[in-house]
Amino acid sequence: MNFHTLLDRYRVDDGKRFRLKDRDPADCAGLSIEKREAKQMLAEGVERLSKLQEVLYAQDRWSVLTIFQAMDAAGKDSAIKHVMSGINPQGCQVHAFKAPSTEELDHDFLWRTTRALPERGRIGIFNRSYYEEVLVVRVHPELLERQQLPPDLVSPRIWGHRFNAIRAHEQHLAESGCLVLKFFLHLSKEEQRRRFLDRLNDPEKLWKFSLGDVAERRHWEAYQEAYQDAIRETAAPHAPWFVVPADQKWFSRLVVMAAVVDGLESLKMTYPTVSPETRAAYEKARTELEQE
Repeated sequence: MNFHTLLDRYRVDDGKRFRLKDRDPADCAGLSIEKREAKQMLAEGVERLSKLQEVLYAQDRWSVLTIFQAMDAAGKDSAIKHVMSGINPQGCQVHAFKAPSTEELDHDFLWRTTRALPERGRIGIFNRSYYEEVLVVRVHPELLERQQLPPDLVSPRIWGHRFNAIRAHEQHLAESGCLVLKFFLHLSKEEQRRRFLDRLNDPEKLWKFSLGDVAERRHWEAYQEAYQDAIRETAAPHAPWFVVPADQKWFSRLVVMAAVVDGLESLKMTYPTVSPETRAAYEKARTELEQE
């Protein structure tokens, strides 16, 4: 199975008609394969990704920003771990954005993530991102009080202003040579419940559980609405969303892998070429070394 052909099923680059309820978190595109086969397919994709990353690093023209957003227990960490397992650490950087610090709150909401953007030749991975400012902050508007904003700016219009800022930010990134790929790992409420119980019942997984996870689960519908609006407002050809079914981890990893590989291949990268003068100098160096 060529997973590149599946991407249109999950890619959203125009959100005008997007409805989250139309997307099935358990969808596997009709595939039913053994765990061993899934691992083999993922390994082949990881190998291809490793080769593409080497060209990205050598060419030093493009950068890549991958953004992962999801409800708790959707598998962001494991997707990042498995898909990026073959990447050279020198060409990759991962940032997990938690609650903002006092310093970060004293700047605009894009400041802390802008500082962490990948430079040319590198892949940046944001485990959560500036989208938290139109997700968790929207579900919990009391968080705006900590952001020291002038009172006149805190109104229902703030979400539209932030969507405008995000669209402009991602347009700027694209026009500066940054490939932006955004992933929403779409988990069902029932599967989240099962994974929470699995963590609570397994001593080796208990550290992953937080009482705050259950508290946020009580706002499930509000989060679904916030995610739908975020995808609708910011999906674009130069910064697409991939709404990845997340109830089956093996499948979500394959879709993420295919999207990253497809995105890198679309850049049509090549290794740097050298001028005739430089090549002549290299040949001279070769001769000198061979004659030692």
